[in-house]
Amino acid sequence: MSTSSDRPAGNVATATDPAGGSPATRGAGRRDSGSGDPDRRRLVRRQRRSRWDLKLSPYLYISPFFALFALVGLYPLLYTAYLSFFDWNRAYYIRGDFIGLENYKFVLTDPTFIKSLVNTFSIFLLSSVPQILLALAVAALLDRSLRVATFWRMSVLLPFVVAPTAAVLIFGSLFADQYGLINQFLASIGIDKIAWHVDRLWSHVAIASMVNWRWTGYNALILLAAMQAVPRELYESAALDGAGRIRQFVSVTLPLIRPTMIFVIVTSTIGGLQIFTEPRLFDDTVSREGGPDHQYMTTTLYIYARGIEDQFYGRASAAAWVLFLIIVSIAVLNFVITRYLTRRHTA
Repeated sequence: MSTSSDRPAGNVATATDPAGGSPATRGAGRRDSGSGDPDRRRLVRRQRRSRWDLKLSPYLYISPFFALFALVGLYPLLYTAYLSFFDWNRAYYIRGDFIGLENYKFVLTDPTFIKSLVNTFSIFLLSSVPQILLALAVAALLDRSLRVATFWRMSVLLPFVVAPTAAVLIFGSLFADQYGLINQFLASIGIDKIAWHVDRLWSHVAIASMVNWRWTGYNALILLAAMQAVPRELYESAALDGAGRIRQFVSVTLPLIRPTMIFVIVTSTIGGLQIFTEPRLFDDTVSREGGPDHQYMTTTLYIYARGIEDQFYGRASAAAWVLFLIIVSIAVLNFVITRYLTRRHTA
């Protein structure tokens, strides 16, 4: 007769627990599994939040810029386009009838607007072209090893930080028609005085001088930063090949600072076509419309005169959009030409 001790051990486990464990052990396992699920879910949620944080945080950091741009940049642009299709009268905030492209037709056939465009391009050419060339020369000089280099770099930036009204006081004493310093010097050597505020070309020269004085140092520092990023080993290699300073500047410096040159040219073009402060402060007439015969009325002065003084908001908005399209066209043309020259150079 067999006893219980003769039975296999496995039969004991089977009789006690078919799963191979005691009821207490199974209950503990279920409790451990149930307590692990919330922890796992919290870990998954935390990982998801971390991924979303990595994706969204960069956009949140730059969102103030886009919000500000939409408020002070995009909204005025779209609202100006909206105003240009209506006949707004002189009363504030009263919209007139929808007239389609009539404001654009009026602006494009207005002799004063055409004259303002010619004046704008004339002042732009007299200011931007010499300004970029001077900035390039100043940057090349500052790129050399100079004593008290920081002093000279700060000095070229001083005209930029000077208030425009202070600059007008300085240049007003130079370009005054009767008692200006330049006219007094010309009279002392027997040369007739220049009618700065009457003659069209000389008024453009005076305004362009103010623009060049203010912005040359600013552009020079931008170009200087690009020049200092050029590896010095390239200049040493060029010097070993027998290249002088001018040859190094033409063959090494200019090709490597081309992107910065493009940036300076584009910003100077946009600023030159939007010039307002200098001709506005240079004007000493009562009407403040760019001289008695609009000799130096720029397009922005025309927009100001039609919109603020005459309160023809529709016409002023149409003129603003014409100027905007001109600037965009020039920027696109500049981009196409630059890409063509770059491809030709790399080929």
